[in-house]
Amino acid sequence: MTIAFIDSVHPLLAEKLTAAGHSCIDLHTASDAELVQQLSDVEGIVVRSRQLGGSVLSHARQLRFVGRVGAGLENIDTAWCKAKGISVYNSPEGNRDGVGELCVMLLLMLLKHAARANEQVHRGLWLREENRGSDLHGKTVGIIGYGHMGAAFAQKLSGFGVRVLAHDKYKQGYGSDRVKEVSLEELQRACDVVSLHLPLTAETQHYANAAFLAGFAKPIHLLNTSRGPVVHTAALSDALDKGTAIGAGLHVLEFERPDLSGLDPTMDPHTLKRLLAHDRVLLTPHIAGVTHEGKREMAEVLASKILAHA
Repeated sequence: MTIAFIDSVHPLLAEKLTAAGHSCIDLHTASDAELVQQLSDVEGIVVRSRQLGGSVLSHARQLRFVGRVGAGLENIDTAWCKAKGISVYNSPEGNRDGVGELCVMLLLMLLKHAARANEQVHRGLWLREENRGSDLHGKTVGIIGYGHMGAAFAQKLSGFGVRVLAHDKYKQGYGSDRVKEVSLEELQRACDVVSLHLPLTAETQHYANAAFLAGFAKPIHLLNTSRGPVVHTAALSDALDKGTAIGAGLHVLEFERPDLSGLDPTMDPHTLKRLLAHDRVLLTPHIAGVTHEGKREMAEVLASKILAHA
């Protein structure tokens, strides 16, 4: 097969595919206009963060599969692929550990006021009582979306002495001695912490809205390591102002550009400014799965899936 790489990825992926007899062509620097001119004989496309819609895919008349180095598929026109019988593969198994670990980091930093305390010490302040935090031990943590990422977070929590509840609208039978499978209503009644692990779809856009945030029986810490638009940022800022949300750890933001290259300053700058003003909000630039190990492992996973069906 001829496989086009339209994003830069770990070289291991091309090495494995080439060793199996496939031809890999590097098109990651090509513009969309240039790309469509070179896809006519391509049977596979490898993508990371580039937008890949039907208007581009339609030029690949021999296309058999699209492989994404990563978890989410929102940058690929999966409906077009399904209609054309084209397989779509992703590789969430490769970076799930990185995501699970970053969730734990964000949660501990929120509970211990670590970011604020670090900044204060750097400024010469030594404020102990003002930074009295809370223990994770004994808390109830709710996980919404129990795929690879949600399960990885649950596994990472296993040594902290917490109660883990999980809700997934589309899965059943995943409960264990470590995780209790519950309804959303039960999760909202019990949780001290809620962590979102949902794909971005029309259904999950602004999933964490004002009604959702108001539905918890007690103030919560919110974690989002899925996709930025899953959280309605204005509603979260309102909840932080009211105290119904104690803090938030956001690995992604609603204002992130589709290609993951940064924030779009034209997208509701007032709401972004409100969020940034809260010292109980921790932000990272979509780096949970961007580890050295994760980059290689995602390539390994995707190579295995492609070769299994080639």
